[in-house]
Order: sequence, then C-alpha cells, then structure tokens
Amino acid sequence: MKTMITLAVTLFTATAAIASGDHAGSHDAAHGTMEMSMGKITKIDTQWNRLTIDHGPLANLGMEGMTMVFEVADPAMMEGLSEGQEIEFVADRVKGKLTVTEIETE
Repeated sequence: MKTMITLAVTLFTATAAIASGDHAGSHDAAHGTMEMSMGKITKIDTQWNRLTIDHGPLANLGMEGMTMVFEVADPAMMEGLSEGQEIEFVADRVKGKLTVTEIETE
C-alpha cells in the first residue's frame, strides 16, 4: 500500500511539473516548438530517408553532442542538403525512432 501511494505521489508530481513547463529540455508546449540544435551533415541516405549528423547537445532528448543517424519526418526535407553542410535542426522521438522534425540551413 505504501508503494502505491508513493507511486501515485510521484506520478502526480511529474504530471504537475510537465503541465507547468518545469521539465528538462526547451519544449514550449504553448507554441509547439523546441530549441534548435546545431549540426553538420556527414552522410545523406536518400534510400532510407536518413541523415547522419555530427551534432551538439540535444537538450530535449537529454543527449550530449555526438554523431548519429536520424530518420527524417518528411523526405522532402532532404532536398538541397549536402554532406558537410552546417544545419540547425530539431530532433525528437517519433514512433520510437530518433527523427529530424525540423531543419534549417545556413
């Protein structure tokens, strides 16, 4: 019984923190936006709609900078991109996969 009460309090506290915007990352629930991250495209895979990006920290995902492969939310986002290009992007988990949901070129 004590465990169930502790769990209920923990869930309530977490829900209240999320609702008030007091949580990690830069997700702005009111506007549906997230902070852009900086990165450099190291590989473009048009067959599988994936980008390999050497990126800085991804605050909304709690990740440090590294090089990793991302799905792209829309294949049209890859048009005009080139390897070695500096970008700003937003990545999030979409259906369990790390996915670039927004991208801007400089």
